[in-house]
Amino acid sequence: MRAIAVLMAALCMLALFGGCAERGDVMKDGYYTAEAAEFDEHGWKEYITIYVSGGTIITTDYNAKNASGFIKSWDMEYMRVMNRVSGTYPNEYTRLYAESLMNSQDVAQVDAITGATHSYHTFVKLADAVIKQAQFGDKSVCFLDIA
Repeated sequence: MRAIAVLMAALCMLALFGGCAERGDVMKDGYYTAEAAEFDEHGWKEYITIYVSGGTIITTDYNAKNASGFIKSWDMEYMRVMNRVSGTYPNEYTRLYAESLMNSQDVAQVDAITGATHSYHTFVKLADAVIKQAQFGDKSVCFLDIA
């Protein structure tokens, strides 16, 4: 009788924990985007787009654009000035943040880059949001108040 009770308890535990992957924490395949709701004081709007396949982030595009759609990491003058002042520039730190997210698959494992800490905090907010979008399979663009 005791063996049957132990077996039943084990089966109940399996039933309770067997469905954990269905809680919504597994990313659904597809493209997902999150972006700032407004342009910042310098005229840039940061965004992140990820592509998920097999529950894994395969590609990540993190950058910023201005009102005309020009990409921040393409702005050579901005790069020169920022690199001189901060020791980094958008074409460098955007790639490093995106690569770190793809390698770790975990926003909490992405480290801030000296000279790009403001963008780091924005990146973390956007990455958290885009991963939630992927977990729910919601392919609409997620707009965030970054301020």
